[in-house]
Amino acid sequence: MEALNNFWLVYSNLVLTLGINALLALSIWLTLACGMLAMANAAFMGIGAYASAILTMNYGVPFPVAVAGGMAVPALAAFVIGKPVLRLSGVYLAMATLAFGEVVRIVALNAESLTGGALGLNGIPQLTEWWHVGLALVLVLFVLWRMRRSKVGRAFEAIKEDETAAGLMGIDVGGHKMLAFVLGAAIAGLAGTLNAHLTFFIGPGEFGFDRGVDILTMTILGGINSLAGPVLGGMLLTVLPEVLRPFGDFRLVANGIILVVIVLFLPQGLWDPARLRQWFGRGKGTQQGGRA
Repeated sequence: MEALNNFWLVYSNLVLTLGINALLALSIWLTLACGMLAMANAAFMGIGAYASAILTMNYGVPFPVAVAGGMAVPALAAFVIGKPVLRLSGVYLAMATLAFGEVVRIVALNAESLTGGALGLNGIPQLTEWWHVGLALVLVLFVLWRMRRSKVGRAFEAIKEDETAAGLMGIDVGGHKMLAFVLGAAIAGLAGTLNAHLTFFIGPGEFGFDRGVDILTMTILGGINSLAGPVLGGMLLTVLPEVLRPFGDFRLVANGIILVVIVLFLPQGLWDPARLRQWFGRGKGTQQGGRA
């Protein structure tokens, strides 16, 4: 019976992690949709995780308030650093946001009275449940879907294609970039909050450069041309290491080979609506030709 309970605990946590990683992939998809390669999402995740954990552990606030705090604090941080950082673009923006992530890690290491320093925070109340993650993912997907189909989404697309031309057409480039950056930070903070109250523990090492690269890889692997892509990529990169775990150290090699193959043969990601429509149309045309 104990073995069954342990099995259920491990795989239920895995399923919850699927949803949390999907949220992280969506957080960086939002900035990519606006043409920004910003790599601060891991840092925003950490800020949200620490903020919510401190609120519940030190002040005993209800979980909904902790969730709100875990989204508001990274969103505020994104707004503050966004003023100077979003003037940059391309690799310079990526470097600046990576530097911000390193600053956050160093602050977490040294603010021992709040963050526990290198030892991190342990004993965080386990408050995250299935429906919390499911509801968060559904709401985020709905908001982003509505935004993508709105005037804001069309402005994002215009900025991504040509920032200068978008500005000449009267689009507030800076304002829309800030909106994408802040909202992406809030979503990353939400993921951090849910993760912190699922795993009992958070430490500064969890939100460094490696985690930022993982989040970006999830999105690129799944495909940035639709909302389904980041969700698929986040889930795949969560499940794949577990599937390959029986192979021991070879799983790292196998994981890399699988990712390289996908990138080579599916450059637009696993979920590419244009390719799917092409395949569907080709199959439909073949079927109609056969009937004729």
